[in-house]
Amino acid sequence: MAEEANKPQMAVNLNLDTTPILYTDNIFMSVNEDGVVLDISQRIGNTNQTRIVSRVGMSKSHAKKFVAELEKLLIMTEGRMQTGKPVN
Repeated sequence: MAEEANKPQMAVNLNLDTTPILYTDNIFMSVNEDGVVLDISQRIGNTNQTRIVSRVGMSKSHAKKFVAELEKLLIMTEGRMQTGKPVN
């Protein structure tokens, strides 16, 4: 944690008019020696078809960090849902 405290803060800008939240119910993942690609998709109605709505690529090292941070976030959120109280 001390290492993270020394990192400079990053300012994030978000234009809500041009950056929609894209819902997914399917993610296709591929990996090779260069990195990871996530094809994020939505099922089309009651069919067996899916439409790719976004593609995200990253290095293997970034993908490992992403997975670790997502796991922490999900664990924290699950604890909050079960107790109704914030988890430190």
